[in-house]
Amino acid sequence: MAQEFHCTVLPEQPVVLDRWGRLMNGTKLGPKEEGDDVVITCRVSGGRPQPSVRWLINGVIVDDQYEHTSGDIIENRLLWPTIQRSDLNSIFTCQTMNTRLVEAKETSYVLDMHLKPLSVRVIDPPGSVVADKRYEVSCESSGSRPNAIITWYKGKRQMRRTKDDILSHNRTLSTLSFSPSTEDDGKLLTCRAENPDVKGLFLETTWKMNVVYPPIVSVQLGSTLVADDIKEGDDVYFECHVQSNPAWKKLHWFHGDTLLLHNASARVIQTNQSLVLQKLGKQSAGYYACSAINDEGETVSNQQFLRVKHAPVCAHEKVVLIGASKNENVEILCAIHADPPARTFHWRFNNSAEILEVDPHRYSNHGNFSVLQYTPVTEQDYGTLSCWASNEIGTQSEPCLYQMILADLPAPVANCTVYNRTQQFAEVQCAPGYDGGLPQMFVLELVSKRTGARRFNYSNKHEPYFFLERLEWLTNVMSLENNSLSCVMYAVNQRGSSIGVVIPNFEIGHIHPFQSEGKHSTEWLPMTLGVLLTIIILALSISTKAILGTASCCRRRTPSDNGKRSDMKIAQQTKNIVISNDFECGTNCLKLKTGQTHNNHYQENIRASLRKKNTSKELANEDEPDPDVIPAQFNM
Repeated sequence: MAQEFHCTVLPEQPVVLDRWGRLMNGTKLGPKEEGDDVVITCRVSGGRPQPSVRWLINGVIVDDQYEHTSGDIIENRLLWPTIQRSDLNSIFTCQTMNTRLVEAKETSYVLDMHLKPLSVRVIDPPGSVVADKRYEVSCESSGSRPNAIITWYKGKRQMRRTKDDILSHNRTLSTLSFSPSTEDDGKLLTCRAENPDVKGLFLETTWKMNVVYPPIVSVQLGSTLVADDIKEGDDVYFECHVQSNPAWKKLHWFHGDTLLLHNASARVIQTNQSLVLQKLGKQSAGYYACSAINDEGETVSNQQFLRVKHAPVCAHEKVVLIGASKNENVEILCAIHADPPARTFHWRFNNSAEILEVDPHRYSNHGNFSVLQYTPVTEQDYGTLSCWASNEIGTQSEPCLYQMILADLPAPVANCTVYNRTQQFAEVQCAPGYDGGLPQMFVLELVSKRTGARRFNYSNKHEPYFFLERLEWLTNVMSLENNSLSCVMYAVNQRGSSIGVVIPNFEIGHIHPFQSEGKHSTEWLPMTLGVLLTIIILALSISTKAILGTASCCRRRTPSDNGKRSDMKIAQQTKNIVISNDFECGTNCLKLKTGQTHNNHYQENIRASLRKKNTSKELANEDEPDPDVIPAQFNM
């Protein structure tokens, strides 16, 4: 009996074609996106008996239906619809076999996918941020393949100052550094995560910014008002515009630097964010501002100027005293406040006998002031001058008044006394003299006995009284200078100053004659010999003249000599020595703020008197290095 032998021919290695029939190379299927269909065909050639062709996914048979196309080619077309995220990295295997004696031949592909992000979130955003302060905010995204790209937006504007970190294969962290402005309050900050390989698909989250800041304040004149048409007696209002977060708690109004309070009786009314001023006066003009306060601070607005047109008013409220001598020409300035400026001025003179209109050619007008040239000649020319002006608003209701009086320099002070004197303090009190018809003030000066220069001065607007302190320090200073200070007081008014009066029995410091010391005696010897020789020559000369003049002096005494003796006696009995107050001011002298005039001959007199030398004292102190010897009348 004949036996039959069957020869098995194995099929070739399977190949896989894509949906378009193109041969697939490598081992990766895709990348695909979620929702895509997988359409692939497994083709096997040859093999006897005819092989089977099937598809397995992750080792599980999913399709074993195949067909013979032509010749010895067999194909199995797999349609795997709507792949999901879970299908990522699934293994698609095409397997063929025609005998169990040999392992099946197979070709496998791993499914690769592009995945959109699954989540995005801003990590711990702050509840509020402060304007103009820098912050860092982080946003995290996960689930994207490949890693998501994160972008930030403020409103529709993309933010560029970011730093990105990849935490893992599908987690990305982005940190935004930004400084919010006041305009950012309430805006949305958006974090967007997207996979650029997955078109049109992204995730985003938003954070509404709460930006806190001090109030932003501005003030405006009421919108219904015309700034240049406001005049005295009108009502006006201001509006305070406030932008703030958190909301403002308090609102204040200011006129210049003055805080305004609600005062209906004074016609100052505050309502919410408005300020109402009723029945304006000229004093209402100026700059107005408001301020608002919240938890972040206080802000003062811009200043809004309020112009109030008004009729002229006098620049000073009181009657102005003007002192003038007869036949003395004075310029009288009439200054007024007016808006707009004055157009005309009028002057009038009034005394007990008559009222006269001043001729316009006697005065000149310059905007808001007028200058009158006035010369009193007789007693009747002293009285009251009045001046008033007019502008487009009206005529001045109350004139400016100037009282012309016959005036002179003030009289010297008298009966000066020093009391309560200690090493540190002393009080000086004098009786005031006639004020010259004008208000007077009093000045006390400490005068150098060496030079007559003023070293210190003090003033009192009310009375001739002064409290002197730091006397011990002054005494030490004078000792170092080998000098002393006398005290001089005088009165000052608009016309000038009185003659100064030296305060008796009051001296600060003491002048000591120069004493040679042994170790320096050789140095002074030539000088001493020269001085002694000079003294001897002078003494011989004086003696000769005295002998020659003795006869005539004995025959008769001239009237001028008698007068000199009488003057010396009077000078010795005078309690307060009268001197001029026009000294040269030293570096430590306090300048007087009241204008004062001095006579030059006073200065020459006092300097001459201070430089006169007492003969006996001069002979005793000829070796003294400083030739200025204090006169006898100043040795208190």
